[in-house]
Amino acid sequence: MRGEVSSRTRWIPAYVALGSNLDDPCAQVERAFAALSAVQGARLVARSSLYRSPPFGQVAQPDFINAVAGMLTTIPAGEFLAELKSIEQRLGRAQPVERWGPRSIDLDLLVHGTTRLAEPGLILPHAGIAERAFVLAPLAEIAPDLDVPGLGSVRALAAAVPSSGLERVAA
Repeated sequence: MRGEVSSRTRWIPAYVALGSNLDDPCAQVERAFAALSAVQGARLVARSSLYRSPPFGQVAQPDFINAVAGMLTTIPAGEFLAELKSIEQRLGRAQPVERWGPRSIDLDLLVHGTTRLAEPGLILPHAGIAERAFVLAPLAEIAPDLDVPGLGSVRALAAAVPSSGLERVAA
């Protein structure tokens, strides 16, 4: 049973990006952190500051609040992603009308241990992680030496991406 953890259970580090630009985005991200801390078979062990960033893509919309959660989990990657999607639904996320459109909450599985895969609905490490300052800055805050499978260290990735428009708003 997933909720039960034995002393022989293997804990896997996982990193989750959180983002919101609707309905009090700071509060939405805080609610998501609280929901992540309650996941059975997982532990929230680190959380970044909150960052304000301009929206990604071509849709006119408010700025985003972004953060990253560092977790340990016994849950396989696909099941962990399903748990993240369930949290989004419980927190009231509606499907965006347009890709990269506004949203009340967005939870993305960035890294799950050393897993590298590309399946429908799940790519690890997360597609685009190496180009997005709004992901790399908060990730570098909590895990600068993390080796993103196949891509290199978070510190090196973050140093290679311009962070213009990104602003730390809360610790």
